[in-house]
Amino acid sequence: MKKGSWLAIVIALALTLTACGGGNGEKPGSGEKPSENGGEGGAKPNLTMLMQYSLFDPNADPVAKNIEDVTGYKITYEMLPAENGDEKLNLMVANNQNFDVMKLGAAQFYKLATAGALEPLDELIDSLGPNIKAAIKEDSWKSATIDGKIYAIPETGSGVSVGEELVVRQDWMDELNLKHPTTPDELYEVLKAIKAAKNVVPLTGTKDSIYGDIAAAFGVLNEWNDVDGTLVHKAELPQMKEFLSYMNKLYSEGLLDSEMPLNTAAKAIEKFSSGNAAMFKLAWWSASPAEAALKKNFPEAEIGIIPYLVGKDGKSSVGVNLATTWYIAVPKVSKLKEDAIKLIDSKLQKENFIKLAIGEEGVHHEVKDGKYYPILPKFNDDLANASSYMTGVNEHDYPTYWQARVRKDPVLQRYYEAFQENAAKGNIVIDPMSIAPPIEAVSKNKQKLTKLLDDAALMFIAGQPIGEYDAFLAQWKAEGGAEAVQQANDWYKSISK
Repeated sequence: MKKGSWLAIVIALALTLTACGGGNGEKPGSGEKPSENGGEGGAKPNLTMLMQYSLFDPNADPVAKNIEDVTGYKITYEMLPAENGDEKLNLMVANNQNFDVMKLGAAQFYKLATAGALEPLDELIDSLGPNIKAAIKEDSWKSATIDGKIYAIPETGSGVSVGEELVVRQDWMDELNLKHPTTPDELYEVLKAIKAAKNVVPLTGTKDSIYGDIAAAFGVLNEWNDVDGTLVHKAELPQMKEFLSYMNKLYSEGLLDSEMPLNTAAKAIEKFSSGNAAMFKLAWWSASPAEAALKKNFPEAEIGIIPYLVGKDGKSSVGVNLATTWYIAVPKVSKLKEDAIKLIDSKLQKENFIKLAIGEEGVHHEVKDGKYYPILPKFNDDLANASSYMTGVNEHDYPTYWQARVRKDPVLQRYYEAFQENAAKGNIVIDPMSIAPPIEAVSKNKQKLTKLLDDAALMFIAGQPIGEYDAFLAQWKAEGGAEAVQQANDWYKSISK
């Protein structure tokens, strides 16, 4: 592809719009019929729960029966449709369709909470949720608190972990007597040597992999960064210009894939595994297909993991976002609010939670050297969809339990553990907005601002003069960036008092 063609690709992509179709869901029961399964304390009412879309029948899955057995509550589940889920949710709420528990995304939660459709949970949790209070860490509650009231139980992920790292054809590195680079300057020299010797694309990737290892070495770590007590978006960081100038140097010298804006993750893996590229940023969850494809084409080939690059301060740094994944809310229309909290509290009781998350020891999982391993195929048969049913996690233990899912595949396990070990050798920097509740200006502008920044970054990498970055930044601020930064900092200062 000729130099400058990347600019044409980016411009074309910037003009592309995507649209979604519609979908329908079935209305669940009223949620007031007494359950035939009494559980502790006699009969318990049937409850209804709204879930996010997934490709399985939530009322027939083994996890649903397990939850009923553990808690004594019979639950009728309904999923939002795959397309136009937000519109469907709004219609359900407008029609006062009854649910007792809702599993919501951040934007959905913020809209319903600020519209008065969700029940404040402070008093219910204080009186009926001892296990909830024990399971959720103090900082996590901030993400579900609006105007001083808790409107949901925050469901976080698997704790502090990193997902991606640069990998390279190690057999080529050995053949050329090259050492793993430790700085951006050393990376540049390695890429030059590979290009000269192998005549392949030295570094490939996707539009979504602009940032990461290399950007972090320049100080561009997270979307939001604490700079002397003030939140600064990465678009505003002075280091962004230095990073983009470096990437332009790679691009202009043919060291960076000119088709990067068009590559999907699968395409990047294909280029690497087919011998047409030497290096790319690999996600550990894609390690098995990537390694299998490479070995199929080149049985003797090896993959090397490049340590996170060191910045000017002499240390490597990795950005991590621990944002709340889901918000578990109780709608105001529910007539069974107390039972909804009792259900969630029962699911978060320590012994119950491990059973619901990774099953029974000796049946679904085993513990070796303090690590949890799945027992296959029983683990997959009974627990493949367990995370979809979660209504909050035991934040103290789940990061350890969860790794049983990684250990289903030795290749995934190897890459996952290597990435974590490498990250731990430097600084792991958590995005300070991880604990923020949905903020109106941030939420409503996020998609537009992300696209604006990413498209501009690609154009600067492709050769647009870096001197024009300030003009771009002014546009970014005018199109919602300034508003988002202001409201983000209003929140940040409020929690610092």
